[in-house]
Amino acid sequence: MNILYLNHYAGAPALGMEYRPYYLAREWTRLGHRVQMVACATSHVRATAPVHRDHPIHAPTHQDIDGIDYLWFPGPAYQGNGLGRVKNIWAFLRQVWRASRRIATQFRPDVVIASSTYPMDIWVARRLARMARAKLVFEVHDLWPLSPIELSGMSPRHPFIVLCQKAEDDAYRDADVVVSMLPKVHAHMASRGLDLKKLHIVPNGITLDEWTGELPALRPDVAAAVEQARARGATVVGYAGSMGLPNALDTLLDAMRQLQTQGAPIALVMVGGGHECDRLAARVQTEGLANVQMLPPIPKAQIPAFLAEIDIAYIGWQRVPIYRFGIAPNKLMDYMMAGCAVLHSVEAGNDPVAEAGCGLTVAPESADAVAEGLRRMAALTPTERHAMGERGQAFVQAHHTYPVLARRFLAACTG
Repeated sequence: MNILYLNHYAGAPALGMEYRPYYLAREWTRLGHRVQMVACATSHVRATAPVHRDHPIHAPTHQDIDGIDYLWFPGPAYQGNGLGRVKNIWAFLRQVWRASRRIATQFRPDVVIASSTYPMDIWVARRLARMARAKLVFEVHDLWPLSPIELSGMSPRHPFIVLCQKAEDDAYRDADVVVSMLPKVHAHMASRGLDLKKLHIVPNGITLDEWTGELPALRPDVAAAVEQARARGATVVGYAGSMGLPNALDTLLDAMRQLQTQGAPIALVMVGGGHECDRLAARVQTEGLANVQMLPPIPKAQIPAFLAEIDIAYIGWQRVPIYRFGIAPNKLMDYMMAGCAVLHSVEAGNDPVAEAGCGLTVAPESADAVAEGLRRMAALTPTERHAMGERGQAFVQAHHTYPVLARRFLAACTG
């Protein structure tokens, strides 16, 4: 088949997030399908912007990445989640809309997938699918507009939210197939008009070849941070991923301040970037958190090496109602595949850590609960933590590898 994958934020290992579109597309190409990835060259989640012949992309540009045909459209630069991001979204969608006749004619897709975080790409994808007489698939990462309403406090009457709601309703009405990463969305989607016969759950996962063979060495500054913590006799807690408000990292820093005050031999090494990175780093310095080291993002290929060096992996969430529909975090899949014992600070419709028995779950946005959880896990023997990690690894290998997920996704599209 020819699969057209429309995802504003699609990335690749050399570029940074988002990774899911790349991993699914790579598996599909290995199965003999052709995939064209339509994405914006400017994104707040990528570590590196794609370039054409060493220059920024200023016009629609094709790039082959591991057999996937990426079609990049330029977009204005922006910071944060304000008006600049909205302008970036509309610039991207407007360009793809104008190019849709050419894309449909030249690529001739059999399947068109609308997969950007926001739902407004459904209108462009629907236009492309109708031109090509292709099947229309709507892939849900987060529930918009509920996510910006419940996470960011936006008014349901805000014009942007009204637009998102129109797009979500249109997607449920017009898509031939709806694929959700979140497992507990049935009641919500039905309330917005979705025929649940269209719905298929395909969660996030990992790709096995990134965890086999000779893995890239860990960047020296990160390796040194872990080494220094061990030299002080500390149990090393690791965090690898975005540093944004949804990750509730203030709670983690509050817990580390408690542990430092109590003299607990526990150290935290954080690698990543994001909107909150500078503010969190200022907290570490101002509050004198000697048991915390914050370092810039490392390439995804080095994540296994980092996780192999730590004792406990941490992931946390805000306490917000939106998580009643479930969670599907990429970094948790990495933690589990690495065989890490995990401290999970969450209240959600599902909990992979509890399902796999690979760690401890505590209440979200509670520094007391996180501190106590870290103390309890640090008190375990290395053998006990290793057994937790083995259970997590087995769980991921059984249910969350991309060869398995890619076939499930294709079965949903062709069923």
